Amino acid sequence: MVHVRSRLSVSERRACRVVGQSRTTQRRQPKTRSDEKRLTAAILRLAKRYGRYGYRRVTALLHAEGWKVNVKRVHRIWRREGLRVPMKQPKRGRLWLNDGSCVRLRPERQNHVWSYDFVHDRTQDGRPFRMLTVIDEFTRRSMAIVVARRLRSDDVLHCLADLFVEHGTPEHIRSDNGPEFIAKNVRGWLARIGVKTLYIEPGSPWENGYCESFNSKLRDELLNMEIFTTLREAQVLIEQWRRHYNAVRPHSSLGYQPPAPEAILPTASELTYATLRPAQMLAHGGRILT
Repeated sequence: MVHVRSRLSVSERRACRVVGQSRTTQRRQPKTRSDEKRLTAAILRLAKRYGRYGYRRVTALLHAEGWKVNVKRVHRIWRREGLRVPMKQPKRGRLWLNDGSCVRLRPERQNHVWSYDFVHDRTQDGRPFRMLTVIDEFTRRSMAIVVARRLRSDDVLHCLADLFVEHGTPEHIRSDNGPEFIAKNVRGWLARIGVKTLYIEPGSPWENGYCESFNSKLRDELLNMEIFTTLREAQVLIEQWRRHYNAVRPHSSLGYQPPAPEAILPTASELTYATLRPAQMLAHGGRILT
């Protein structure tokens, strides 16, 4: 602190009274926490790796790494380092009829409503490819992203059949009116196994909001940032992103928790038998190998 008297020949008391500032504030020395540099480095690392994440989602990732830090401190460092602040999203209205009921069937439990849609992109050589995205609207989990040059109704059937065997059959499945979704073989097969179809109004993608939101994240966080030289490269990177989305990426509507976090197993040193002596192992019914 530079004393006011030494520079302007005015006492500190008088200068603080003129500017309306407390003398305690004038004399206070800023204190930096011992972990400030390490926390800043961690924030910069996550911001560099996940360039489209805001400070709230980065805070959730820090918590997953073991940091005990609140969102205000992360926001202060975020602004100090000049990191990007996400653009504010415009508010969207709900879909209501004149009788006050909601047009869209809202998911109430897992496997209640699934939705699927197509996303398009190109490889570096200019050739297009398609992605079939399937999500569970209640858990926000990405069930599958099928990547191929061409996807027809038969490919939709094969994808759904594999998912139904692995995860069970949903009660409803929502989609637009694309030819692959309204094909007779698709509708007939879904009807035979008891899955009800929910088709949105033509030209109304907001009625399939959960899937559209997922597709926009896929576009914003991966497709707009990667150059796919081959179709195989696109398949590998898209599947890696899908796994990250399910198991790691914090979801704001889920309290900044991932939709399907992976189970964390204890290390070998943390298991009970790892610290037992041979006599104790025999007492626990263990067997000593020589």
